[in-house]
Amino acid sequence: MPGTAILRGVATNTARSTGPLLLAVVSGLLHLLVGSFYVAGGLVIPGSVLVPLWMLWLLLTAWLVWLAVRGSWWTPLVPAVAAVVFAVVLVVGEQAFDWQA
Repeated sequence: MPGTAILRGVATNTARSTGPLLLAVVSGLLHLLVGSFYVAGGLVIPGSVLVPLWMLWLLLTAWLVWLAVRGSWWTPLVPAVAAVVFAVVLVVGEQAFDWQA
């Protein structure tokens, strides 16, 4: 057929895999769950530490969106990092600065 030779070198399968998208949705839900702990952290964590912590959570949210748009499999790393940072800040604050509810 004339005209089909041009299309042989063109990739026609442009659909993205649903795996990374599904993983990104689950990661987003987990990040929201961790975010609820960031909000509740205001009961224990002073505002001078809490506001930068919220800003970090928002930065991590932007990173999660960026990874999801790229179709990356690394999206579960974002809520894990957010959870570890929150736990470390809370434990260090309670031990070193005697934060209490």
